[in-house]
Amino acid sequence: MILTLTPNPAIDETYSAPGVAVDASHTVVRSHSQAGGKGLNVARVLHSQKLAVHALFPAGGASGRELAAELSAAGLDFTAVPVSGATRRSMAFVDPEADTTTIFNEAGSAVDPAEWESLAQAYQGLLEHARAVAICGSWPPGTERETMRTLIKAAVQREIYTVVDTSGPLLLDAAACGAVLKPNHHELLAATGAGSLAEGAADLLERGAAEIYLSAGENGLYHFTGETPLVAHAKLPRKLTGNPTGAGDSAVAALLSSSVASLDRESTLRRAVAWSASTVLMPTAGALSPKHEALLADVTYRILPEGEDI
Repeated sequence: MILTLTPNPAIDETYSAPGVAVDASHTVVRSHSQAGGKGLNVARVLHSQKLAVHALFPAGGASGRELAAELSAAGLDFTAVPVSGATRRSMAFVDPEADTTTIFNEAGSAVDPAEWESLAQAYQGLLEHARAVAICGSWPPGTERETMRTLIKAAVQREIYTVVDTSGPLLLDAAACGAVLKPNHHELLAATGAGSLAEGAADLLERGAAEIYLSAGENGLYHFTGETPLVAHAKLPRKLTGNPTGAGDSAVAALLSSSVASLDRESTLRRAVAWSASTVLMPTAGALSPKHEALLADVTYRILPEGEDI
């Protein structure tokens, strides 16, 4: 079983907003609403590929009940830990004329220490059956950094393949805990203050990260490791247009599925790029396009020569 932890889930709402402009009034159509948050998007992708996955998250209020009901209807296995604060909402406005997606994310509600303890107990129980773990997305306002560190260490110390997708100081903490990291290029540079992707990745590896899969948008995915060869790169040789929301989550799903299947480095990177790219072709996050197998055949892969600028 693959376990996903989404500390700050959301109801993801997607709106069609042609000709969207700042400081203007628009009539929009809500085209889709589903339970979301990075870890839940990961779980959806794994479930679509017939992999055993269990999603864990806090949920509260009417929106929390809505989120749990939608996951039940989708057939996902999950544990929703009750909390007092309402589950947040995330709104994506897709402008098909400009080929842009503008996202507004609510911050979410704080989770109190007793609620975190309940979630941690559920998490520890699920770890007994987990072959891989993903801890993904933002954390509720006011969360103590030690809370995240404790949860990551619990999986890493059991030698469970543990991927963390987060940002800011928490990305540095996840590195120090020995997790596999999946930042994007903006998050890497912002967290480390580095002047290049290679410098930033080296910083995280020095802090203790097991390995780093770095999303670089249309430039594909880089893999950094402390072992030789140090850096590998995979990409799709053409840009796809669509909705990029959730593309990084599909890459995380690919890493987890590759781990449980014991795929090699090249196969893992190719799958992650193909799954990520295929999600761009879909209207919402948490789904792979039927074209993902065809995209896989087009992904290029290479080992970067030592000293090449990144």
